[in-house]
Amino acid sequence: MSSIAPLFKSFRLHNLTLPNRVVMSPMTRSHSPGGVPGANVAAYYRRRAEGGVGLIVTEGVAINHPAAVSDDKIPQMFGDAALAGWKRVASEVHAVGGHIFPQLWHVGMMRKPGELPNVDAPAVGPSGLALNGKKISEPLTEKDVEYLIGAYAEAAGNAMKAGFDGIELHGAHGYLIDQFFWGQTNTRTDRFGGDIAARTRFGVEIVQACRRATRPDFPIALRWSQWKSTDYNAKLATTPQELERFLKPLVDAGVDLFHCSQRRFWETEFDSALNIAGWTKKLSGKPVVTVGSVGLDGDLIGSLSGKPSHHVGIDKVVAMVERGEVDLVAVGRALLADAAWPVKIREGRAQDLTPLTQESFVNLI
Repeated sequence: MSSIAPLFKSFRLHNLTLPNRVVMSPMTRSHSPGGVPGANVAAYYRRRAEGGVGLIVTEGVAINHPAAVSDDKIPQMFGDAALAGWKRVASEVHAVGGHIFPQLWHVGMMRKPGELPNVDAPAVGPSGLALNGKKISEPLTEKDVEYLIGAYAEAAGNAMKAGFDGIELHGAHGYLIDQFFWGQTNTRTDRFGGDIAARTRFGVEIVQACRRATRPDFPIALRWSQWKSTDYNAKLATTPQELERFLKPLVDAGVDLFHCSQRRFWETEFDSALNIAGWTKKLSGKPVVTVGSVGLDGDLIGSLSGKPSHHVGIDKVVAMVERGEVDLVAVGRALLADAAWPVKIREGRAQDLTPLTQESFVNLI
């Protein structure tokens, strides 16, 4: 393996200095009964901070809306008990020198009828369309949309008060913010619909509202993706020009960091040498996180099927950091298997890494 040093250089984002470029990718756990993260959640994230992660992005966290999530064990960012739990999480991570963002989440039309925590709450989305284009419900009214923007802002303010170092907005994979981005699910004719630039309006107003609810130097990250959970070949932008038109309003709104989700980070975009994170940085001028099977030889489907996924060399992603194409590297399932992944990689002990197996998803410790 070539020098791993670029992955372990510090990185500054506003007044936040990360000790290295390794980010813990958000991964849904459903270990917070009643939406309240307990001592086990704090211990889970503390272990990853102790293991050398520069920045932790938590699992998706519900904003204050009855249809935000589809499991009553997904944590929430509202209510006294949940906020006390998150305060403990942030404190535990900081106690060992770590940094942590919550990922603020609303699943939108991905919610199915009768799901907890609010079984009577219908799925909501920009045009009431599922990802396959089928009409499920009525479109959100402008008043509904404005309420949701306020709910994101409330969650951002709560996160800052709980001691988090910044926030990430989940705008990827076909969830609510992404449903506004994507033309197939957003056919609105008001200010929240239109062409690829106009469809960013919901995200833009969320970023602006979160900024007002926090402070000027509080980092706001946005996770986005081309692919959707029901369509791995979906494209928000089919050309660099379209991508630039998508990114510019979000940059102008105040996004500080783009978390660019791919299933495999090494796959390139637009018939070029850059992946989607590289293109995002080039066109936006903002720092980016690349993610997608880093440190593994298989994708998520192989892992869930029980096929062991072993840690492999990460020379390619390190080279991307060294060339300045990307700034940060998110590691997901490899950190489920081995909380000390960053330390072992830095010390050249890749042979000591614990391979990912199906048990890694069962235990989630």
